[in-house]
Amino acid sequence: MEEKCGDGRGSKVKKKESSNEAKMWIRHLVRMPIKSIKARQIFDSRGNPTVEVDLITELGLFRAAVPSGASTGVHEALELRDNVKGEYHGKGVRTAVNNINDIIAPELLKKNIEVTEQKEIDTFMLGLDGTENKSKLGANAILGVSLAVAKAGAAKKGVPLYKHLADLAGNTNIVLPVPAFNVINGGSHAGNKLAMQEFMIFPTGASTFSEAMRMGSEVYHHLKKIIKEKFGLDSTAVGDEGGFAPNILNNKDALYLIQDAIQKAGYTGKIDIGMDVAASEFYKDGKYDLDFKNPNSNAADYLASDKLGDLYLEFIKDFPMVSIEDPFDQDDWDAWTNLTSKTPIQIVGDDLTVTNPKRIAMAVEKKSCNCLLLKVNQIGSVTESIEAHLLAKSNGWGTMVSHRSGETEDTFIADLVVGLSTGQIKTGAPCRSERLAKYNQILRIEEELGAAAKYAGKNFRRPV
Repeated sequence: MEEKCGDGRGSKVKKKESSNEAKMWIRHLVRMPIKSIKARQIFDSRGNPTVEVDLITELGLFRAAVPSGASTGVHEALELRDNVKGEYHGKGVRTAVNNINDIIAPELLKKNIEVTEQKEIDTFMLGLDGTENKSKLGANAILGVSLAVAKAGAAKKGVPLYKHLADLAGNTNIVLPVPAFNVINGGSHAGNKLAMQEFMIFPTGASTFSEAMRMGSEVYHHLKKIIKEKFGLDSTAVGDEGGFAPNILNNKDALYLIQDAIQKAGYTGKIDIGMDVAASEFYKDGKYDLDFKNPNSNAADYLASDKLGDLYLEFIKDFPMVSIEDPFDQDDWDAWTNLTSKTPIQIVGDDLTVTNPKRIAMAVEKKSCNCLLLKVNQIGSVTESIEAHLLAKSNGWGTMVSHRSGETEDTFIADLVVGLSTGQIKTGAPCRSERLAKYNQILRIEEELGAAAKYAGKNFRRPV
């Protein structure tokens, strides 16, 4: 006998669920070729052109936009720009857009590949390009199509995007990430004198993602008040990723400001600190210039790798530091290995590894770091991004999914970090809508998961 709800709708509910499951199964069996692919030039959060792709199937339109970085590693896949003098300062992406509309789209439509076949589609596009760094078609062109395909594939399967990405990665244990909020900006992301690029807070002591967002927001606003009182209202202007950019030179002062804000918010012991140094930006003649924004900086004051390493060890000793990204130049291998051997904290490779399997393998061999920064546009396709994460994970590393400083409203990486369950994401401050779009998407996923939602917390480095 069928059990019924108190209102007598039990059988109807069960029939509706069965009907939905049947529809999903039928949808999965029916081939759903791509009807059209169209790219256009739009603008990122810095007002620079970037690529957007519309992919249409029988289920509707699936749109993806490509982010862009400011501090880019020399080993990254090529972001194709027009370099037309007098137009967008050479940063137009019409060539990449045309490569999608005139080359990728017609060739991919001819192949008639199912949208759920992500690897087959990505491999086909890589073959069309035929270069190691995607310089023929542009990583921004290939990635735009790859992201849109993933969204269409999820719809074809009738599942959320994060679930589809989890399936592609072979992940069965969904975990929500610790957000690494970039609350003070320096380096190439801000107009102040700070050499080091990002100072972040990690709410590892939260019990849910929602609580982590609350903690981050509260500390951010305490920090704003502290900076206003110490440096004036002008210093509460924000950098490219929403962090404050007070006009200070000493990097340690930024850490003290954050520590004070955490204390005032009442979260001491519950929030840790991280940094993205982006040291390649101030590497000169084999040394590091912490005053590189000063055109009259003195070469005699540049730090050798070992001295800069000692400074990091001092930070780790004096502050609740859990993560340092790009502490040295992208080819200063010995310095990386030396620091990683001296500390148990997370040392993250960004410019060092550029989400590239070859660079990751080199870093593994040299024991240069223990965490991959995963940026989809560094490598240029969804499949390669997943493979990079799996390679890092298989070698005992962590993975931090990351935005770029030039972002869009596209929330793809929010689903990616949940689908891969890497346990950590950095996508800016709790400020600026292109950053919060990602955090808000994770809040929606948390709500959808309900009681099944698990937060990485203190296990953010190895959540699964």
